Amino acid sequence: MSDSLAHLTKPVPRYTSYPTAPHFHAGIDQRTYEAWLAELAPDARVSLYLHLPFCDRLCWFCGCHTKQINRYAPVTQYLEALKAEIVRIAGIVGNRPVTAIHWGGGSPSLLAADDIAQVTALLRSVFNVTPSAEFSVELDPSDMEDAKFDAWAAAGLTRASIGVQDFDPKVQVAINRLQSFEQTKVVVDAMRSRGVGSVNIDMLYGLPHQTIEGAASTARQVVSLRPDRVALFGYAHVPWIKKHQTMIEEASLPDSQARFAQANAAADVLRAAGYVSIGFDHFALPHDSMAKSAVDGTLQRNFQGYTVDEHDALIGLGASAIGRLPQGYIQNVVATGDYQRRALSGEGTVAKGIALTDDDRLRGYAIERLMCDFQVDFNALRQRFGGAAEPVICEAVAMAMEDQNGHITMRPGVMEVTAAGRPFVRSYAARFDAYLAQDTARYSKAV
Repeated sequence: MSDSLAHLTKPVPRYTSYPTAPHFHAGIDQRTYEAWLAELAPDARVSLYLHLPFCDRLCWFCGCHTKQINRYAPVTQYLEALKAEIVRIAGIVGNRPVTAIHWGGGSPSLLAADDIAQVTALLRSVFNVTPSAEFSVELDPSDMEDAKFDAWAAAGLTRASIGVQDFDPKVQVAINRLQSFEQTKVVVDAMRSRGVGSVNIDMLYGLPHQTIEGAASTARQVVSLRPDRVALFGYAHVPWIKKHQTMIEEASLPDSQARFAQANAAADVLRAAGYVSIGFDHFALPHDSMAKSAVDGTLQRNFQGYTVDEHDALIGLGASAIGRLPQGYIQNVVATGDYQRRALSGEGTVAKGIALTDDDRLRGYAIERLMCDFQVDFNALRQRFGGAAEPVICEAVAMAMEDQNGHITMRPGVMEVTAAGRPFVRSYAARFDAYLAQDTARYSKAV
């Protein structure tokens, strides 16, 4: 990567939402949230995200809201609060169809088999979960055993998401995430033998002591497992937010050029193995629904990254969980103890959020389409937003005129990011962000 491109790697948001989470505020409370839920159309498609904020080991690279535990009792206590929130929210959502369920964390894989069955049964009894609903979960191979494999499969799991990060033992020691290829293969094989139709694997580049060849080597091992999807994320070093990341020696981290080379090396391996590039950090085999959605223009983006989940409302359940409704975003309280107290007392769990303005919807749409399709279609903007779209269209044209790197092209009615510019799409999306100039939040590197 040349010095002339260095400014494109400067920290910017990941744009899994717009406005981004630092702009949420306490003016959006439980009463507002529940009013928004009640206003949903009777046939609105609902997606559920459930957050388990516990791990039995703390990976030092992790940027999630989680805490390490050494016994199961805190999980049992937390699940009682989560069940209370589930029942409360389901009472408002009513019979609206639930088309997707996703468990994230933390490590949902540490759940006991009985709890997997009980919580899933509750979800299906109080929500209208459609027969074709996607049901996915994030798994840590070190947590898994036959009883859990059976429980997730019996609960209706359709997609398993497995964290790998990197298979180099030196890197694993540096991030406190020891996990062999053989452990990972056991999980992949166990899920497939139980009829789970889709497997995806998460990799990271930019890790301590990681090399270009090491990133490529891990990619080769990953493709040997033939996952349906692969996410290739850049490690976000944010020790000012996540104090446990101070355990990682900054001197061992690759610089921007090395990160860029690692990402390219791993991506080359994936593409050579038949994976299709999706957005700027996902890959999928051609048969996968994500590859198909990238072609037909229905790919979307939410707090889990790229998704094919075409919901009308995303409901976050659990401590720190974020939801999106047509009216805006909400986030639950982060502290687990506070969440449990509020959920069990009936006080309500929402801590903050933001109501969308018309300009937010316009810019959010432009950012999402740029991140998903690598283009902004001016006619589509005008059809959706009328004359209000013109300032954003002018910004897109100006961006193209200023480009000196061959990253942006113009064709009639469309601004498009070229293949060379795609790794930097977050930086180009940031040009549409009306909040960024006054933003005091600190972000991770764009590449």
